[in-house]
Amino acid sequence: MNKSVSARILVLTTIAMMFSFTVWASLSPLAAEFEDIYGLSATEKSVLVAVPVILGSIMRVPLGILADRFGGRKVFTLLLLFTVIPLIGVSFSTSYLMLLFWAFFLGMSGASFAVSITFVSQWTPKEKQGTALGINGIGNIGNALAGFSLPAVVAVVGIQGTFLGLIIPILIMAVLLWFWTPETPRSGEKKTILGSLSVLKFKHSWILSLFYFVTFGAFVAFTMYLPTLLMDLYSISSVDAGARSAGFVVLATLVRPVGGYLGDKWGAGRVLTWVFLGIIIGALAISASLSSLLVITFPCLLVAFMTGIGNGAVFRLVPELFPASTGAVTGIVGAAGGLGGFFPPILLGTIKDATGSYMLGFILLSLLSIVCLVINKLHYHIRQISTGHSSQ
Repeated sequence: MNKSVSARILVLTTIAMMFSFTVWASLSPLAAEFEDIYGLSATEKSVLVAVPVILGSIMRVPLGILADRFGGRKVFTLLLLFTVIPLIGVSFSTSYLMLLFWAFFLGMSGASFAVSITFVSQWTPKEKQGTALGINGIGNIGNALAGFSLPAVVAVVGIQGTFLGLIIPILIMAVLLWFWTPETPRSGEKKTILGSLSVLKFKHSWILSLFYFVTFGAFVAFTMYLPTLLMDLYSISSVDAGARSAGFVVLATLVRPVGGYLGDKWGAGRVLTWVFLGIIIGALAISASLSSLLVITFPCLLVAFMTGIGNGAVFRLVPELFPASTGAVTGIVGAAGGLGGFFPPILLGTIKDATGSYMLGFILLSLLSIVCLVINKLHYHIRQISTGHSSQ
């Protein structure tokens, strides 16, 4: 493989995913603005923020399969061009229902993850895929970019100008991907959609989905709900809560390549053992330190660090176990991670309403991590990982 081509694909897809994730996360930091404009209730705000998460998660499956079949260059470029449509729609919305309609299609930008990972893996040597896919995952930092930048941009140019402005980097990346990356070479038999989904019959697909449900799900859930939790518990300002939450996102994102590198060097199974132990300790510590903003900061950063490492390690396993179906499995596992970020905020809110505390929610996270720890020990740490040829 041409190293310069692989490096160019890695850089361009990572930047393209970063801007796509900025679009995907754009409604959350602006929820208060929409609340003022349309007089939204708390439930309506929650629905508005959650709708893009749902579609962005589910669509990772078909888009990952399409990237396998037709190549990342075509699929990623078309996805970016499609993203322009809901951005225009949101900018010209005049009612909550119209905004919700376009918010749904805005979620397509979150599916860029599956396309990007597939594209990079197809052009990266096997022994370097963990590191490359970990670097590619830095595109998740678009979530933090949305939280840091969009409220300030809205203050200057307004809601309409902000969403129309997001079209510019999206179009630039579409042009660069189309004209400056190669077609993915055809590889053997062209699978049907049903053929691609046949990977669901393998236990590794379900195990990796569970692992990513916990690691990436926790990342997304903290990204979405941590500002609300901090404001509720400690009565801090939205700006302060947003900055602290963005710190969580940045840390989890920047250490993701470390997870991929360690997976290359030591084996992803061994890395995931430490990841789940760290999440267990962090979640239990959070549940015991909810009364102090200073104390809770440290276990939150531990969870950020461990989920970031875990995200990189999980996707080190995907091309190793499924070299011929990386796109399909990436879509499935990515969808599980996205859905893992959708349900915990709802669960935390329900638990808080029912018990008056968030404690039980973090205890449940630790229990689920214990399950993952045991499964990982049995399949990926103690035993030699079977190759993709024996698992497909």
